[in-house]
Amino acid sequence: MVLDELFPVKKPIIGMVHSLPLPGSPKFKQYRLEDVYDYAVNEALKLKEGGVDGLLIENAGDIPFVKSEYLGPETAACIAVIGERIRKAVPDLPIGVNIVANAAKHSIAATEAFGGSFVRVNQWANAYIANEGFVEGAAGVALRYRSMIGADDIKVLADVHVKHGSHAIVADRPISEQATDVAFFDADALIATGFRTGDPTRPEEINTIREGSSLPVLIGSGINAENCQHLLRIADGAILGVSVKKPHSMAAPTDPESLRIFMDKIFELRMELK
Repeated sequence: MVLDELFPVKKPIIGMVHSLPLPGSPKFKQYRLEDVYDYAVNEALKLKEGGVDGLLIENAGDIPFVKSEYLGPETAACIAVIGERIRKAVPDLPIGVNIVANAAKHSIAATEAFGGSFVRVNQWANAYIANEGFVEGAAGVALRYRSMIGADDIKVLADVHVKHGSHAIVADRPISEQATDVAFFDADALIATGFRTGDPTRPEEINTIREGSSLPVLIGSGINAENCQHLLRIADGAILGVSVKKPHSMAAPTDPESLRIFMDKIFELRMELK
């Protein structure tokens, strides 16, 4: 299983490094670029010290997000620098990238540049209506690009029925079939989410995705200290973000005490499942 290749533990927890606004985005003018880099490294160090098993860097401050064709090279370049600085500060954790919105090529380029391990792609197959407009599956273009630059070792964690949008255009096909499509297009693991960032992933969503594929399934939103033990009896791992921030917002820093409480629950679950 690909999660065993990436992480040394069962039920891995991937901590989110939500970056401050990057050059090219509307809110960047409030910041110095070095401060953006330092903030990301500090977040990574807090997550590492709190016990997470991997890190996922995201351009979370670049609101409002745009589709990949409107993103300039500056976004991937800055994420690559962030990744390189985090890799030097935290050399023993696998690091991935998710450049939104659905910028799979940008994510692969940045990840390859700093020696990262994986990318998250929100719409890998099919299509949906996101906040940014009509977003098509990125698999065909992304995998050709990955092959072209010799980055085939970078794994793809792909969402199924992803948050922040409407899936009415594929509503005639069950979610299990959409999971089959994502697996058929060579994703390495699948991600289940709620309706938006911080919204808990429903157990039935995880189970429905499992019906369509034998790939591992990660929780992609809303995991917290209260629901993690229940959800991780069903899912294979999770991406952890706003529930360990104060306040619960992508723009807020990680709170070490909230992270400690969460990870204590994870360590307890792992002991129970041994």
